[in-house]
Amino acid sequence: MGTLSSFNIKMNSISLHSQRVKRFSKLEFIAKQVVEGFITGLHKSPFHGFSVEFAEHRLYNNGESTRHIDWKLYARTEKLFVKRYEEETNLRCQIVIDTSSSMYFPLKENDSHLDVNKIGFSTYAAASLVHLLKRQRDAFGLSLFSENVEIHTDTKSTTTHSQLVFGELDKLLQPLPKDKSKRSSGAQALHEIADKLKRRSLVILFSDMIENSDKNQDDLWNALQHLKHNKHEVILFHVTDKKKELDFDFENRPYRFVDMETGEELKLNPLEVREAYQKAMRKFEHDLKLKCGQYSIDLVQADISKGFDQVLLPYLLKRKKMY
Repeated sequence: MGTLSSFNIKMNSISLHSQRVKRFSKLEFIAKQVVEGFITGLHKSPFHGFSVEFAEHRLYNNGESTRHIDWKLYARTEKLFVKRYEEETNLRCQIVIDTSSSMYFPLKENDSHLDVNKIGFSTYAAASLVHLLKRQRDAFGLSLFSENVEIHTDTKSTTTHSQLVFGELDKLLQPLPKDKSKRSSGAQALHEIADKLKRRSLVILFSDMIENSDKNQDDLWNALQHLKHNKHEVILFHVTDKKKELDFDFENRPYRFVDMETGEELKLNPLEVREAYQKAMRKFEHDLKLKCGQYSIDLVQADISKGFDQVLLPYLLKRKKMY
């Protein structure tokens, strides 16, 4: 019986591993699709002159050997690009994701990249950035935080490292258990991440910037200033469900609103508070913009309903400024 029991445990373990591999492969496949669709669209946009093949390619010069022309890329762009083979890494990028409970709004039963909540949007966007960074032969790392730093990897550009990062991102697509609440303490976590980043990097932060008090909000800005003081460049993607969180677009009927981090409940009709709520959110966005300008942080409003180009293009423009 002991042998049979061990066999069943082993088979269950293999089954769970197979499910994880299947999900991981799906995430990586979607990231690849997002990036390739973005690049194809970029060639047709006002940015079509923008070099989208990055460290991998350069424009072909008349008279040189045609041996290294990328004909597949030519078929997509009708431009001649030559593959490069240099091994040096141009950029170090740390992707940082806020995983507090508020990022799981709105609650979703599935993890489709076509219908996401804030954590799902951030995960698929981060996976797409990882794929893009791999294409550019840039080094990348991943940090996840809520009350504490949950994950912090070094920045590397190896295949093994990318598999590790995709594996950690995949875990974020699982629903948050109903009995588990994760409050945000971004300041402490970002100070810790700033101390761990020893070399100048581009820090890409996905967060809804929701803190529990004005003091916590001030502490958060001090932590972001710490990153800038250490010579890092910072892009803040302010991730929101614009329709619900900014516009407060709910039907005219009673609702029970629940704070996803504290569990506090409030019963009201949205019509009664919509105007005051929208005014408060406009002030919040205005203050956010001012603070980012003050600290030279690139702020991008990322609406979860608008797709991932709103993440990839600002990243590319920032990279071009840096290198």
